[in-house]
Amino acid sequence: MQARSRNPQDELPLSPAVFHILLALADGEKHGYAIMKEVEAATDGQISMGPGTLYGSIKRMLKAGLIVETDERPDPALDDSRRRYYELTGYGRRVLQAELERLAQALRLARQKNVLDSTAFGLGDAS
Repeated sequence: MQARSRNPQDELPLSPAVFHILLALADGEKHGYAIMKEVEAATDGQISMGPGTLYGSIKRMLKAGLIVETDERPDPALDDSRRRYYELTGYGRRVLQAELERLAQALRLARQKNVLDSTAFGLGDAS
């Protein structure tokens, strides 16, 4: 019997922590501390997750198949062997894309209802 393909929509909506972790991993594998620093920088400090939030989220994301721990390591002389590196799975990337589409739809609706200026977030011109 063939396993049923999982639907990324079943994971939505994502928590802010999970969303930003997936987004941080979208351009390649990273270790936990690098994920925390990227999220903080990308959100101009609006989201600052501590180790408990990060590693609790990572544990759930591993279980859900959104990410995997990688075996590859950079040059051992440049890296701490205790670090664990993570990367998106194909399913994790599809979930991230589904969440981005959901958020884009919410922004379109907000613009239609004149709740959001049409120039906000660089989403269009003021015409």
